[in-house]
Amino acid sequence: MRTQLGPFLFDEHGYNLGPVTQGKYVAKSVTGSLQPVSTPRGDMIEREIKLQFETAGEARTAILAAGAAPLKCRRLQEDALFDTSDESLRRTGCALRVRSESGRSLLTFKGPAQASRMKTREEHETVVSDGDVLTRVLESLGLHVWFRYQKFREEFAAEDATIALDETPIGTFVEIEGGERAIEFMARALGRSESDYVLDSYRGLFLQRRERLGFTGADMMFADEWSQHSS
Repeated sequence: MRTQLGPFLFDEHGYNLGPVTQGKYVAKSVTGSLQPVSTPRGDMIEREIKLQFETAGEARTAILAAGAAPLKCRRLQEDALFDTSDESLRRTGCALRVRSESGRSLLTFKGPAQASRMKTREEHETVVSDGDVLTRVLESLGLHVWFRYQKFREEFAAEDATIALDETPIGTFVEIEGGERAIEFMARALGRSESDYVLDSYRGLFLQRRERLGFTGADMMFADEWSQHSS
């Protein structure tokens, strides 16, 4: 099933198929100066920063003005972090995450953070056809969910970088992932400097802000997730 949002047509997984012209869409590959980031999947190293914005509208306008192209449309992501009973993953700075979005699931392992002025760590990720079965397998192996969090995400492509616009229960963030120079360039294009870089995980940010924002539960969840669909 295809959905048109503004001048662009998206497939059932949320990927941008290209602009619609006179009722027809022109197949689009992001090439030339606009290329989705390939670094994390190539050398298995994730490099990223976050930047905070007041609103999703402000962030979206800034991203498009910086020359990024729509890549994936806005959708709900539901993430669950797994660990052993003795917290061996957390104690070593690692993370095992199952993400559900748009009818599919992703299994991601992240290694300890490396010394860097950007958030840099080893990452391995694969698509899983049945997230419920995967969860049961992980639980059968002795792992359990220790933190859940939600966000609405839409993505944009720029040269050697992917930009994610995240609407979360604790605020709006723009996450830039890719090559170091591409991240620096995009951050400057968004009017930000290195002093604005946020390197904390969403778990860390949630712990810092939950009391001030009035959260009483242990997870970062929308009180009424579907009320967040309009932005």
